[in-house]
Formats: sequence, C-alpha cells, structure tokens
Amino acid sequence: MSLLATILILLIAALHAYILWFEMFAWETRGPKIFRQFSADMFPKTKVMAANQGLYNGFLAAGLLWSRLISDPIWAQNTALFFLACVLIAGVYGAATASKRILYVQALPAAIAILVVLLS
Repeated sequence: MSLLATILILLIAALHAYILWFEMFAWETRGPKIFRQFSADMFPKTKVMAANQGLYNGFLAAGLLWSRLISDPIWAQNTALFFLACVLIAGVYGAATASKRILYVQALPAAIAILVVLLS
C-alpha cells in the first residue's frame, strides 16, 4: 500500500478517535458546538446514546489502525477497504440524518482513501 494511502488511513483513524472522545466524554460540551442545529437541552438527554455512537467510532479507528499492522499486503488492503467502506456508509447516513457536514468531514475522506488504496 502506498504512503499516501497509509497517511489517509491514519488521518481517518485519528478523526474517528477524536469522534470517540467527544461523543463519549465531551458530548455535552463539544456536541453543541459541532451540531449547532440541535437545541442545547438535547445533549444531556442523549449523552448515553452519543457514548454508544462514540464507541462504534472507536471500533472504526481501531480497525483502520489494525489494517496498517497486518503484514500480508492483500489482507491489509482488504481490511482497510472494509473499514473505510464502513466509514463511508456511516458518513453518508450521518449526512442524510444528522448534518450535511458529515458528508464532507467523514464520507468524502473515506471515499478518497478507498480510491487511493485501490490505485496503490
């Protein structure tokens, strides 16, 4: 896999580690700043749900990191593609249901990384 593919995968993993942090530990402080279209009283009520989502984002980050630790190049590529596809699908769904910005922050980088992985 190319260096560019690895860098993109690691950046997307870092993004999802950040999402884990803010959804699990800073939902009531960072959430209102990120999801400005929702009322502030929603965040305390949805704290447990957000923590659950954060955990799933952590799994995406872990899977992407794991893909870079696999020594077999075909297995590494397939694992990276699987987790990038999960990120892409989650990003498209999030853009359709929560915020259009998610399309650019999450789905587009995943789509670009998928193309780079496939071309490398």
